[in-house]
Amino acid sequence: MILTFKPFQLEFKYPFGVSSNTRTHTPAVFTKLQHNGFVGYGEACLPKYLGETQGETILFLEKAKIILQNISYPTINILYEIDKISNGNNAAKASIDIALHDLIAKSQNKTVAQLLGFKNPSSQITSYTIGIDDEKQTAKKIEEAKQFSVLKIKAGTADDKKLITEIRKYSDKPIYIDVNQGWKDKFFVLDMLHWMKEQNVILVEQPMPITMLEEMAWVTAQSPLPTIADENIKRFTDIDKIAGCFSGINIKLMKCTGMQEAFKMITYAKQKGLKILLGCMAESSCAASAMVQFMDYGDYVDLDAPTLLKYDPFSGISYENGKVMVNNGYGTGAVPKSDFYI
Repeated sequence: MILTFKPFQLEFKYPFGVSSNTRTHTPAVFTKLQHNGFVGYGEACLPKYLGETQGETILFLEKAKIILQNISYPTINILYEIDKISNGNNAAKASIDIALHDLIAKSQNKTVAQLLGFKNPSSQITSYTIGIDDEKQTAKKIEEAKQFSVLKIKAGTADDKKLITEIRKYSDKPIYIDVNQGWKDKFFVLDMLHWMKEQNVILVEQPMPITMLEEMAWVTAQSPLPTIADENIKRFTDIDKIAGCFSGINIKLMKCTGMQEAFKMITYAKQKGLKILLGCMAESSCAASAMVQFMDYGDYVDLDAPTLLKYDPFSGISYENGKVMVNNGYGTGAVPKSDFYI
């Protein structure tokens, strides 16, 4: 197999976060695997908080390239060898995993969903992220999100009640709240969750720091809302570490090393009675098209990232009436645009 890759900068339509001074772009590296005339595409999206750089990702891919070029036939099992290259570089691993699933499925005239043994996904409602800004810009962003029936906002600020109250001036739609470990007192957290329940919030991600599992277990036992682990959960082995501490888990391909691991996590989480939020970083339609293959298995879907980009270098999924629409093309269905060369 031949592996090639391309560094890229994904740029947002608006600053992404809770204020206008937050990030405007995210680095990425796109990968291409080729074998016997078939091509698979993958993506490593690298937001700063993931802790992986373009340079480190390229070094990892150079090492993986040596392994892949000696493979005579593409097989998912090679991902175990790729995983051994380093303990980290999860997004880099995901880029190879996605490209490999895409290539193998195309070679069998299947979607990746069919390759993994389940039916093609149906279109699902996704949340849409509103980066909180001044009142005028907030109103504009909510108006632009009018087709979406669920909003998502980043909390963990100095005054989260004010932030949600501002949203409620313009919309009564259900909200996902991502606190990003921003709350430290369990009594405060429980009070906030009860207040948010009254504000039509339907879930809260990672309310407390990753080290406060005992406090999270206390909160979750009494919470009126589902509590979803995000920073506390990356890979399959993390699931048992948070037993009893959260109602569910946020699975992201960039965190978990790709589709193989995500499928394993989904299966196990279902057995454990955990809710599943299918999430994303800031990736394009390349990686998002991979995650939508699992959409029927998510209790909640947060796959809006391609809609937040100024330029999406891939096509594959679309959005209609607040839903992620799947094209069910072979592989992941992602296709690079004519002006994007990789």
